[in-house]
Amino acid sequence: MSAPPVTTPTSRPVGAAAPAREARRGGRRSWRVATAVIAALVVIPVALVASSVLAPDREVWRFLWQTGLARMVGATVVLMVGVVVGTLVLGGGLAWLVAAHRFPGRRAFSWLLVLPMAVPSYVLAFVAVYLLDAPGPVQAAARSLLGLDIRIAPRGMVLAVLVMSVALYPYVYLLARAALSEHAAVTYGAARTLGLGPARAAWRVVLPLARPSLAAGGALVAMETLTDFATIQYFNVETVSVAVYQVWNGMFDRAAASQLAAVVLVFAVTVIAIERTLRGRARYDQRGGAGPRIEPVALHGWSRWAASGVCALVVGVGFVVPALRLLGWSSVSVLGGGGGGFDPRYITYLGNSVLVAAVAAALCVAAAAVVVNAVRLTPDRATRGLARLTTIGYAVPGPVVAIGMLLVLVGLDAALDVVGIDVGATLITGSLLGLVAAYVIRFLAPAANSLEASLDKVTPAMTMSALTLGAPPRRVVRRIHLPLIRSGVGVGLVLVAVDALKELPIMLLLRPFGFSTLAVWVYELASESLWDIVGLPALTIVAVATVPVVVLFRSTLRVTAGRGGA
Repeated sequence: MSAPPVTTPTSRPVGAAAPAREARRGGRRSWRVATAVIAALVVIPVALVASSVLAPDREVWRFLWQTGLARMVGATVVLMVGVVVGTLVLGGGLAWLVAAHRFPGRRAFSWLLVLPMAVPSYVLAFVAVYLLDAPGPVQAAARSLLGLDIRIAPRGMVLAVLVMSVALYPYVYLLARAALSEHAAVTYGAARTLGLGPARAAWRVVLPLARPSLAAGGALVAMETLTDFATIQYFNVETVSVAVYQVWNGMFDRAAASQLAAVVLVFAVTVIAIERTLRGRARYDQRGGAGPRIEPVALHGWSRWAASGVCALVVGVGFVVPALRLLGWSSVSVLGGGGGGFDPRYITYLGNSVLVAAVAAALCVAAAAVVVNAVRLTPDRATRGLARLTTIGYAVPGPVVAIGMLLVLVGLDAALDVVGIDVGATLITGSLLGLVAAYVIRFLAPAANSLEASLDKVTPAMTMSALTLGAPPRRVVRRIHLPLIRSGVGVGLVLVAVDALKELPIMLLLRPFGFSTLAVWVYELASESLWDIVGLPALTIVAVATVPVVVLFRSTLRVTAGRGGA
């Protein structure tokens, strides 16, 4: 009998495995290359501003020094230190009050205290100026009811620090609240068992454990303070960021603006270095899942009502009073009463704001999706390093990003002229290219953090299994990753859109001629004290900015419910 014929498998040709592996490697390399391109687009504008420090222009620096640079640097330091201290005391104190004590309204105040985050600091500033100025209701009430002729000029450093502290303390409050919920319960209970009183236990145990969160919150506040120039202009305080805007807007001196932006960048790097130093090398890890929370101590007598009063005062000053005042002005505009009336420019500027916010949000989320998937598909040190570089824009003040993008566009215009393409000033002032690019650089980090948090729920084993079974990286992303991180995509879109809607420094420095948004309009109207018109656009910004606060509240409720309540 003849032997049976030898057959070979026909499902995959011999030697086909190696090309398949090479194709998968090539697909992974393309994700790394895309991440490198995004990182370069983020880093180049910042690097251009930083390089101006290495090649200082003596004439520019002499001019800046003669125009009061030393005074501006001193004001910047005083403002930053004052606001950071104010927010640490206010945010950290409120977090400890809500976490460790029981008083009327505690559960509601635990999330109501986040609402001032929805009011941009420049909105809170001009509302404060209106209320405290001579024709305002505070001094008018003092004259009519008390017969007191109080003359208060709502200007100066002290009021600027107070207003910005109220506007920015939620950054510290949220991080401190999370730290107290995650780390402090067991050690605080042990300290109390060993005989320490509540105050000493908080000082000796809770404060050191919360140090990294407090340092991170303080750094965020310092960055926001450094970026701001609209708020402090209402109080006649001149900082380096204010000078950047004045030099560019009033003189169009690119060299002087870039040199001043480099000074702002030096401040930002210093803040980051101080934050890293304060955080130290210590790590405060909680192992074994979510631990018990601090058992709140019931307050009695007048102290329980004092706690409720303090929380109500902060929420009222930071959110309720500004919202009611804007609502009153808005009713005048919408109903057309008095000297106000609905301004048709509102529709145009609202459309511009929505357009910029939508485009920036879409591009940020798209770029973030590339970055986070690249890290998952190619989890090596180089890819992770590139991914970290893509998020540095959020740690850089807005004026630095704007001036850096301006330098990029000027260089691009010059390069196009060399090759014979004459675009004139189109790329600088005639299109939204530079504006949207600066927004992407500035707000890529929130989108990346949202997508990364969602992708962490997808186990790496699922990704590796799909790749092992022969699926190319693009199909893994399309069929597995993207469907499972839809919630993160939605959160990222909302966060970036709201940040873009509120953003003022970048818009003021890079907007095309004749192009305006609600934020710019609010700034201009408030500068001219046109209160009847400013209410509606400012209230729109506050209403939209409240959305992520509500989302944050709902997620906090779910976490609280999962841990057994507050």
